Amino acid sequence: MAVPLPGTSTRWRCGACGNLTRFDVIRTRRTTEFWHFDLAGDHRVEDSTTDHEDVSAVTCRWCGRSDAVELVSRAETEPFTP
Repeated sequence: MAVPLPGTSTRWRCGACGNLTRFDVIRTRRTTEFWHFDLAGDHRVEDSTTDHEDVSAVTCRWCGRSDAVELVSRAETEPFTP
């Protein structure tokens, strides 16, 4: 199951522990790149475009749960206070 990426108005939150900042993300990208080779044969990527991207798993770094990570509005989240 693909996990939605956060946008400018959303973010990930772990519903189990409240984590907002640390996640392990497994994703697959298909890119098109323009490689420029110099005369010695070394290359440099001068342009890169992401054609397709899938996030297959997001795991909370604090509690290890992947089934509790949810997409929430940035406005709805409150800073953690110890």
